[in-house]
Amino acid sequence: MVGVMRRRARQRLSASGLAYVADEAVLIVSELVTNAIVHSGGREVAVILSLRAGFLRIDVHDGVPSCHARPKVSRDADEDGRGLVLVQSLAEVGRGTWGVENGGATTWCELELAAG
Repeated sequence: MVGVMRRRARQRLSASGLAYVADEAVLIVSELVTNAIVHSGGREVAVILSLRAGFLRIDVHDGVPSCHARPKVSRDADEDGRGLVLVQSLAEVGRGTWGVENGGATTWCELELAAG
């Protein structure tokens, strides 16, 4: 499922003239979808890409309210648990932000788009 969502996001961004932000956006999609699958027990996951006032918004909805949607401090030896930290970092570098809605059932990230 993660690979399919990544490919669809890249295709949609390229078709919309946003290929320049695709690498970061696809990585965010990958991390948020993986997190949704892990914490929802593999239920249905939806990804929505939208443009809002100069920002690309990525919403990932799994329908399961959760308290897991926050970055955790990982130790060097940890093999997982870095996804939301990475999303937060990419959002900051992209002059954007991220957060959760619907009691944690939706995690989102916004990246500022370059002035065209």
